Amino acid sequence: MITLDETVPIPSRIGLDLIAVAAGAPLHLDLRLESVSEGVLVTGTASAPTEGECARCLTPVEGEIAIDLTELFAYPDSATEATTEEDEVPRVGRDGGSETVDLEQPIVDAIGLALPFSPVCTPDCAGLCPECGVRLADAEPGHSHEQIDPRWAKLAQLRQPTGDES
Repeated sequence: MITLDETVPIPSRIGLDLIAVAAGAPLHLDLRLESVSEGVLVTGTASAPTEGECARCLTPVEGEIAIDLTELFAYPDSATEATTEEDEVPRVGRDGGSETVDLEQPIVDAIGLALPFSPVCTPDCAGLCPECGVRLADAEPGHSHEQIDPRWAKLAQLRQPTGDES
């Protein structure tokens, strides 16, 4: 068994349009690699900072994402390798006489699934006013706009004083 506690830069952006982990952001890995009968079992956590914008009010949102990782990498010529398709279970690779595991794709997949689809700055974010676009959290209490039903708009114009009240 080998333990790994290391921080590495993320090679490419991971995420959606509203929230993501930026390329080059620090990815903290706290992993345990164990040799089991069929391969190498990697367990542990990975965490990275996130950045994006609130889906309701479009203010910048920063946070941290942490994922749990459990992945089996099959040894060459093992029963697992022989009984599974190549894309079902990742394989242990050989690099100059030593065995390697590529954690990039499992981490990208896990972070992508853990990111919120609609991030919010606060759970009770009211968003933007649909009429004027002001952020409702910054607007005065009772912020509203008088709306005249378009079917009655012409009648409302008739109600307006013309200045000739005699």
